[in-house]
Amino acid sequence: MPRQHAALLASLVAAVAVTAFGGALNAYHLDVAMNVGIAIILAVSLNLVNGHTGQFSLGHAGFMAVGAYIASACTLRLGPALASASSPVLAQHSLFLGALLLGGLVAAVAGFLIGLPSLRLKGDYLALITLGFAEIIRVIFQNTPALGGAIGLNGMPPLTTFAWTYGWVALTVFTVSCLINSTYGRGFLAVRDNEIAASAAGLNPTRYKIVAFTLGAFFAGIAGGLFAHLKLAIDPRGFDFFRSVEIVVMVILGGMGNTLGVIVAATLLTLLPEVLRPVAEYRMVIYAALLIGLMLVRPQGLFNVRLGKSRI
Repeated sequence: MPRQHAALLASLVAAVAVTAFGGALNAYHLDVAMNVGIAIILAVSLNLVNGHTGQFSLGHAGFMAVGAYIASACTLRLGPALASASSPVLAQHSLFLGALLLGGLVAAVAGFLIGLPSLRLKGDYLALITLGFAEIIRVIFQNTPALGGAIGLNGMPPLTTFAWTYGWVALTVFTVSCLINSTYGRGFLAVRDNEIAASAAGLNPTRYKIVAFTLGAFFAGIAGGLFAHLKLAIDPRGFDFFRSVEIVVMVILGGMGNTLGVIVAATLLTLLPEVLRPVAEYRMVIYAALLIGLMLVRPQGLFNVRLGKSRI
């Protein structure tokens, strides 16, 4: 069995095992651990776009919002009908899987549609386009009464567990790692390193950008669905510009194109506000000061290390 497949299987088994004994764990610690997992999915999926393909997207929170709202709408409307099923728990989790996949697919379609015309742009122009898209999505949800409007949606069943969260973390990391280390995935790295040379070699940079954008949006939608069924309430304010910036900071701090570094950065930046809770009045000041210090000391990211011809 290839090493990546063995690691994926071991991760899935470990996630299920932790969930099985989750009743013995502190509920707060478990909640924080699931928040870390969701942050890892968001950061690794954005790293495919910003790090491995060399683009700069500021709209990841928009794709997360699409997944959160679509998945929540599915479970809220179809969940009560499953109460009379012969195996309601199995039926509910089957619905949750379908809702997550639907949310991810709708987010992927949104990523494809926004990527198709905009990924011919570069740098700041692309960042502005994706930022505008995320704000459009947020305003649409804010002004759609069927989706709760400005109040948002609430009352979702608490379906997000450690197994669901870290199962998707494992699948996200596995998919991105296998893609980047494949023959096809070398095209992403070629586009990142020198787009003109990649075109001269016969590659289509726009196609690689769209694939990265669409796949990244899919996993952001999955993270949104997990987030909604962990918090049990969502509103448009939770997917604003600052949420997108938070995810971008995780990618930059971890090292652009470095999957391991991004995972560590996502973990640290999610845990840091929790560690600083005893000094709540100064929490965000300390948080910002630490980020500034890290950027000054390690502007290339904490783990921006090349192994061989590619980054891990």
